[in-house]
Amino acid sequence: MKNLEPFYKVQDVNKPWPMKIPRLLWLIFVISSLILFACASLRHWLFQSNALDLGWFDQSLYLISQGKPPIVSFSDDHILGDHAAFIFYPLALLYVIYPNVHWLFLVQAIALSITIVPLWLLSKKQGLKDNLALTIVGVYLLYPLIFNVNLFDFHSEVIALPTILWATLAARANKFIQFIFAILLILSCKAVLSLTVAAMGVWLLLFEKRKKYGFLALILGTFWFIITTQLIIPKFSGDEVAAVGRYSFLGDSVTEIIKNLILQPNLILSRIFTLANLEYIILLFIPLIWGLNFRYLTPLIATIPAFALNLLTDYQPQKDLVHQYSIPILPFLFLSVIASLSAKKVLIYQPKYIITWSLIGFLALGKYGYFTSRYLEQLETLSAMRAAVRLVPAETKVLTSPQIAPHLTHRSLIKLAIKDREPINIQDFDYILLNTRYTGWANSQETVNNLVKQLKNDHKFQLKYETDGVILFTNDSITKKIS
Repeated sequence: MKNLEPFYKVQDVNKPWPMKIPRLLWLIFVISSLILFACASLRHWLFQSNALDLGWFDQSLYLISQGKPPIVSFSDDHILGDHAAFIFYPLALLYVIYPNVHWLFLVQAIALSITIVPLWLLSKKQGLKDNLALTIVGVYLLYPLIFNVNLFDFHSEVIALPTILWATLAARANKFIQFIFAILLILSCKAVLSLTVAAMGVWLLLFEKRKKYGFLALILGTFWFIITTQLIIPKFSGDEVAAVGRYSFLGDSVTEIIKNLILQPNLILSRIFTLANLEYIILLFIPLIWGLNFRYLTPLIATIPAFALNLLTDYQPQKDLVHQYSIPILPFLFLSVIASLSAKKVLIYQPKYIITWSLIGFLALGKYGYFTSRYLEQLETLSAMRAAVRLVPAETKVLTSPQIAPHLTHRSLIKLAIKDREPINIQDFDYILLNTRYTGWANSQETVNNLVKQLKNDHKFQLKYETDGVILFTNDSITKKIS
């Protein structure tokens, strides 16, 4: 442990704690929140958000706010049967005030942006001067995953991002009650984060010398993983954890996967050493490569579960800087960078060069270009979709395209007109709204075409609206009741 002495020396708990946050940091937080909120809202306005996942969470929150069981009608699943994310119950209070999907964009923007506060405090705690602490803030905001994940609908993991750093802050400052609250909040965001909490406990216990904090995190994380995967999720879903299918080569259940990981480690070797994984690791580390030193990588102990999950699967979204799966890794990457920077064991030390590198990384890997390319693909049908949505009354049963669904999820029943949901019985719906030019899922064009043929040949359905390939049919008997 001798080689790790510099790492501990810069974490003296008796050092004065910088509690006063500079006004500039709050200004940066506000500007970042506004930019992220505006980008997510614009994407939604362009009908680029999706039923899975935005519509899924939006409908859940709406139903909870209305005192109804949060059964997501896309798949008839209870929200707790998905990832045991209890955080959606307090989030639903926002929908009680006013049910609107933009609450999710605001929460996500704030969560991603407020992370700069614990980052700044942790940097100061490690002895960094103000200019270097603010540099870390800039590096974080320019890290491509932050901007990209904000555009990918909504995911509760983003709430855990600042909370993980808050928990670290509390442990290093001996704030036990704050630490407990932070850990409970992380666990409420998603069941799989229990593995990160448990691994974080190992890191705190062995490398941070915070025995009380590490032991608590290890126990709570392990306990919650067992409870959620063996009791809560099966109770509400009637099945195993949904993501188990991505690791079928290891087994058909969580317990079988864990057993094979321990008893047959040879099964994982061929899955880890792949070009896809090499590319993923390069993407993840390259924006921060200037500030990573082998001697200060101990925080990455806490990332082992998330890394393992992402490396072992063939599911490509878990191997990029677009989706949410790398969120649990990011806080610990920055903790490593802060420790290396504090010890002046980095490749680049000057703030202007660090920011330049980060800016290059953002320009190369950020998905801002989507606003001039793929997000404009359905522009010709935009006004038609918006007009058709306004014609669908509340609480009617709706069948629609995936990109339209998030604009109509404030109801108890809404289904998707996609191939994966066939056979589709049109008699189950009051309103059927389809975009025949852009079906949402590439493999669903034939499904939509067949639905249109059925609707035109069924005397119970009347064509209410048709413009630019956007078609709205109404069940005549239901329409008469409403009128």
